[in-house]
Order: sequence, then structure tokens, then C-alpha cells
Amino acid sequence: MGSMDRLIRTIIAVAIAVLFFTNVISGTLGVVLLALAGIFLLTSLVSFCPLYTLVGLSTCPVAEKKA
Repeated sequence: MGSMDRLIRTIIAVAIAVLFFTNVISGTLGVVLLALAGIFLLTSLVSFCPLYTLVGLSTCPVAEKKA
């Protein structure tokens, strides 16, 4: 997972948490989004997203080999 992807996930997670705890979002939608924010934060901290592996996506830059 690339550093920009990690940063975006962290920002989204923090924004959702702030909206939830200030009661801007609540109820079932709030709980679902809060769980999603937790997953975003966790995958950002460990730099690995299992869903990316399933779909074959990578946001990590790969250094080119010099010949």
C-alpha cells in the first residue's frame, strides 16, 4: 500500500469518527461508517489491504530495475 493511500485512508477514518462522535451521523449508518473507519485505520496502520490482493491492485510504487 502506498503512502498516499495510507494518508487518504487515515484522513477518511478520522473524518468519519469526528462526524460520528459529534452526532452529525448516527444510527445504523453511523455504526456502519464507524466500523468502516476502523477497518480503514487498521489497514492503513499495517500497510496491507486484503481486498487489494483479491482484485490484484497495488498502490505501492515499484522501483524500476536498471539494466
